[in-house]
Amino acid sequence: MSGKLDILQIQEFLPHRYPFLLIDRVVECEPGVRLLGLKNVTYNEPFFQGHFPHEPIMPGVLILEALAQATGLLASETEPEELGKGMTYYLASIDKARFKRRVVPGDQLMLEVKFLKSKRNIWSFECKAEVDGELAASANIMCAAMVE
Repeated sequence: MSGKLDILQIQEFLPHRYPFLLIDRVVECEPGVRLLGLKNVTYNEPFFQGHFPHEPIMPGVLILEALAQATGLLASETEPEELGKGMTYYLASIDKARFKRRVVPGDQLMLEVKFLKSKRNIWSFECKAEVDGELAASANIMCAAMVE
């Protein structure tokens, strides 16, 4: 992976598929440092049918999932040998999650994840999601790489 990725390249690294693949593009990637991805939020996404029909809002847990998927891409680029074939990357913890603004259809969610540290198979990241430069959500996320 180098710098930018389209959806087909992202699918080479993440096992997620529609409707659960929540990253449309990687705009920037500096292995071992940070990744900037984006999610185009559209009205035809299945979760908007029930959350909420009268006022569609992207669920906060899905924003956190999008950030976790971004950490998987950054970790894969940082240690391709360690997180290659036969490995699955699992969410281990979410700390200090905060939600600051609603995310609605038509928004472009910018996902920024910064690598903090890794020890054995546990990876730590500082994450934030923004819309139009305004903070929508933030969290510290830890994930674990496991052999299948």
